[in-house]
Amino acid sequence: MMRVLPRIERTISQLSTTAVCSSRRAVLAPLIDFISAKKSAGEAINLNFICTHNSRRSHLSQAWAQGIGAYYNIPHLLCYSGGTESTAVFPQALAALTTAGFESAVISEGRNPVYGLRFSLKQHPIIAFSKTFEHSFNPQGNFAAILTCNEADKGCPHIAGADERIAVPYNDPKDFDGTPIMADKYIERSLEIATELNYVFSEVASRGQYF
Repeated sequence: MMRVLPRIERTISQLSTTAVCSSRRAVLAPLIDFISAKKSAGEAINLNFICTHNSRRSHLSQAWAQGIGAYYNIPHLLCYSGGTESTAVFPQALAALTTAGFESAVISEGRNPVYGLRFSLKQHPIIAFSKTFEHSFNPQGNFAAILTCNEADKGCPHIAGADERIAVPYNDPKDFDGTPIMADKYIERSLEIATELNYVFSEVASRGQYF
């Protein structure tokens, strides 16, 4: 039974867990442990992906975590994102996700547009807009805070309400904004994040066979 949209399923099926190097596996290990512990206890798995502006990496991470979690049938999974400040979702980040199979629709326009990101026909779409990590839309307790950039990692030594604080930094595709290779670099970063989260959830699913 297909749990995600066909193009997303095709993208995920082409990701290789062996592409994740040993040093990054060590970085990802605390996230695997957190999700596995919550899953084995039958508890809600709330993940809040945090970067500085909540415009690029945190949204890519949120979308892929929700989609790949659905692909592996991880129960009680809800993924969020936020920043140390709010700006707007950068259009090229959305374009990278739609290239991979997500379906995007504008819910409201303005300086900080709100988007719906569909990843499954059976689950509600992700509501994507830029917000601070402590925004009321995000969990106030019982969650893991995943820092997706070094700036947020350094600037947020304490995340109120978080069960765990896990640093999983990625290079900023913003560095290539306005260049001829911008679109390719956003897709590259999107697939890098997807590859690592595919490794994370495949490990969680594998551990679940023994509980």
